[in-house]
Amino acid sequence: MMTRLQPPIPLNLPKTSVQPPSHISASTNDAGLLFRQKILHLQALNVNPQKALHQNPNFRCTPLSSLLSLEHYLLSLGLSRPAVGRILDMHPKLLTADIPRDLEPIIDFLLEEVLIPFNDLPKSLTRCPRILVSDLKTQLRPSFKFLVEFGFKGSHKINCQTTVLLVSSVERTLKPKIDFLKNLGLSDEEVERMVIRSPGLLTFSVENNLVPKVDFFIQEMKGDLDELKKFPQYFSFSLERKIKPRYRILVDHGFKLPLAQMLRVSDGEFNARLIEMRLKLAERSSLL
Repeated sequence: MMTRLQPPIPLNLPKTSVQPPSHISASTNDAGLLFRQKILHLQALNVNPQKALHQNPNFRCTPLSSLLSLEHYLLSLGLSRPAVGRILDMHPKLLTADIPRDLEPIIDFLLEEVLIPFNDLPKSLTRCPRILVSDLKTQLRPSFKFLVEFGFKGSHKINCQTTVLLVSSVERTLKPKIDFLKNLGLSDEEVERMVIRSPGLLTFSVENNLVPKVDFFIQEMKGDLDELKKFPQYFSFSLERKIKPRYRILVDHGFKLPLAQMLRVSDGEFNARLIEMRLKLAERSSLL
């Protein structure tokens, strides 16, 4: 039995969510005009009609009232109208979704099983609209179960920042990242701590991100795995635009910094730190 959690405060929905916009006539029976009104409403939401019809041809036969009901439902979840438009433009499949069958079970899952607070729903959905078009039984629930068993529970439970992990396949996406880290010689507990501290690790490509960054860290930087355990956020920085340039600048000047100090700061702060280290080195040299 599905239950509906009520928001803590009344929703003040825009009038457009319950009343047809001015370009829509509720009384016309002309099929061509009704179709044009649908297109105009998509454009008002900043949804590309050509893209929508190409990716979801069934929308051509969908009543305008269904589009208005869908918009109203998404607004009732706390999404802004621009956010609704972006979500529909990204996933035109939603334009023909059956709300009770396709959407309400997913929202119930987020609220009642994942325990996302109602006020955080908009953040979860705007960060990962794909949740709304993912299969609950074959995708969302299995991934959630795996993540909870892995360690995303208690104070580290899935939240609006990490709901994006729910759309990742357990076998094709989540397990390969975890196995890669274990194959570096890290224990199960060490991998768990790294991933909990930096959940983005589970979203990065093994071939295009993890492998080249580990290779550079070990082969060129001669780094120690203990440093990666302390700073797993290393993998979230660009290898070509930040890691390599900053490391090589430090090497050219004979300096070394911990990963966090090398990468976390802005370019201005990094350059200021470099100048400071050079001045201190010059002062020490002058005393010799």
